[in-house]
Amino acid sequence: MRFHLPRTLLVLAAAAVVAPAAPAKQQPPPQTEPPSAVGQAAAEQGAFFESVNVDLVNVDVFVTDKAGNPIKGLKQADFQLLEDGHPVTVTNFYAVDESTKRTIPSAALPPPVPAPGASPLPAPELVPEDQRLYLVVYIDNFNIRPFNRNRVFQRLRGWLDRNITPLDKVMLVTYNRSFKERVSFTSDPLLVNGVLFDIEKETGFNEHRESDRRDVLQAIDDADNPNQVIGQVRAYAGALYNDTQFSIDAIKGLVSSLGGLPGRKAILYVSEGLPQVSAQDIFQMINEKFHESSVLMESHEYDASRRFNELAAQANANRVTFYTIDAAGLRTLSSSSAETRSAGTPGAAAFVDSQNIYNLQAPLLQLAEETGGKAIINTNDVGPQLDAVGRDLRSYYSLGYQPAHAGDGRYHRIEIKLTNKAKGVRVRHRTGYRDKPLEQRMTDTTMASLLFGELGNPLGVTLAFGQPTMREDGNAMVPIHLSIPLEKVTLVPQQENQEGRLRAFLAVMDDQGGISPVQVAPISIKIPTAHLAQAREKGWGYDVTLLMREGRQKVAVGLRDDLGGVSSYVSGGILVGGGR
Repeated sequence: MRFHLPRTLLVLAAAAVVAPAAPAKQQPPPQTEPPSAVGQAAAEQGAFFESVNVDLVNVDVFVTDKAGNPIKGLKQADFQLLEDGHPVTVTNFYAVDESTKRTIPSAALPPPVPAPGASPLPAPELVPEDQRLYLVVYIDNFNIRPFNRNRVFQRLRGWLDRNITPLDKVMLVTYNRSFKERVSFTSDPLLVNGVLFDIEKETGFNEHRESDRRDVLQAIDDADNPNQVIGQVRAYAGALYNDTQFSIDAIKGLVSSLGGLPGRKAILYVSEGLPQVSAQDIFQMINEKFHESSVLMESHEYDASRRFNELAAQANANRVTFYTIDAAGLRTLSSSSAETRSAGTPGAAAFVDSQNIYNLQAPLLQLAEETGGKAIINTNDVGPQLDAVGRDLRSYYSLGYQPAHAGDGRYHRIEIKLTNKAKGVRVRHRTGYRDKPLEQRMTDTTMASLLFGELGNPLGVTLAFGQPTMREDGNAMVPIHLSIPLEKVTLVPQQENQEGRLRAFLAVMDDQGGISPVQVAPISIKIPTAHLAQAREKGWGYDVTLLMREGRQKVAVGLRDDLGGVSSYVSGGILVGGGR
């Protein structure tokens, strides 16, 4: 599966038909949890209620000493969690120690068998799905130079070998004016490392950007007054600002796509930084040489601070932690170079260079600090600090709580304190989150299912395609049938009937990576109580017809039982028409 930034795909919902399905010829689906308390109460009272959606907010907490080593052995009572300044009760506590052997639940894997005469093997601790790690290695080729990038790769390959386990999923992506998924989520770091060798042969755009910056600085040095160069500076600042916007958009697209994944998400972002204010150092150089403070006001037109704030907030809302690497390493000031030797007062060029470095590193620091991660800057050897990132991934605490609000769409601040904090102990975590409405969470997870595969199907839903009907315009009407086992659905009595309420969330992706907007279709179930047993044997069917382009298409469906509070996700593919 290739991941692209979403673009509109011609997919339109047609008339939906609800009808009982024929008996399914398949293995019975696995048992699910009992109906929610609200659904059960509704059944007992003979009334039809909407269930209250109860969701946990998980906060990953990293506790380290002053040397950066993780502090282990803390208990739930050692933490105090505050939301918007008010204490909240921690209902779920999960401590991860890198020395503990863990596994993921799997009915296909038999338990380990000890050697004859040996003591029984201790059962490994199961990792909850919401604690599984999804790591994205993001190589920003558009904002990096090849030499610096490849120096980081030398350390990164070994780090991946040591830190990615069969319990983890790692993806490799690149950006160079366009976003490309190079390796889909895998538990095999060798696949990622192999592609890293290929990426070493690719160019990096930052070589051109540095050349453009030197040209502008030289023009300022040669000018007799600011009017001779201000046009060139504005053109440079505008181009840099546009490039920065596109770079941020690419990262935001990735963060958005990760939102529906159930576990921990981390992005290891490798670049030479992104300017918080494009060409701020260039405007400063004009001011230093010509004492034109008015030009400094112009730099505000190229300020991307708001976009970086939005990106950090979006990452927090999606439980994404940023680990950022400045591949430039130990930067040297160019104040002694020819293009800055005579500009302004002594030391002005060095000040401008320092400002440029700070301007590029500030977003890296912000994204890491606000999401609870780390920024690796000012070092030519990223190995030791990458090891610290590895300790983060292997040793942490997860605190879960149920917020009093339910999907209010607002941003809520999070603060975590240790009840007995020793001197030098540091506590890191995301600074807040936006409480997404239920429909937004379903949309995000349906999209994640479309991009990354199925994410759990407790309702036992199956997806089947009918025969497409081609139209004169080259598109096709494609019938889709959902089979829904009724024993998994919460039904409540309403007079002489048993009724349920579900919603189907549908999304489609073509073979070029084009993605349709997620569409929502309500499903009402009404079964005469006298026929309930027969209906449970047959199940329930939902038919919908989608308009699709010719070619290979992938469809993902999220099904929400609004009374039971249970969600399922299924996906499947179809070749429409002759294909390509």
